[in-house]
Amino acid sequence: MKKVSVLILLVALSGLLALAEEINVTGNWTMTVTTQRGDRSNEVTFTQEGEKLKVTMKSPRGDVTGEGTVKGNQIEWTITRDTPRGQFATTYKGKIQDKNNMSGEVQMGDFGTATWKAVRQGA
Repeated sequence: MKKVSVLILLVALSGLLALAEEINVTGNWTMTVTTQRGDRSNEVTFTQEGEKLKVTMKSPRGDVTGEGTVKGNQIEWTITRDTPRGQFATTYKGKIQDKNNMSGEVQMGDFGTATWKAVRQGA
């Protein structure tokens, strides 16, 4: 009976450790988007609750917000900007490498794709 209790305890502890090791991207990040026109960096603030993600991206044209998801080490969010030509949506998809680094690809409406990488500020 003791062996069963110890086994149950170990399984429970390993589950708690797995939860503690889950990556939460909440915080301020520096994102660099690489396009044919060169690199562009800006600050991004993520707020993650479970799989739900809220995003604020700062730029010289003003802050924009969006929403997305984090599922395992996969991250995705969409930002929609109002422009003189109408709304312009950009969708970011990527992989979280660790608690301080992530990278991926951004679909920029009809203008194609670019790559991005982000580093947690203060890391």
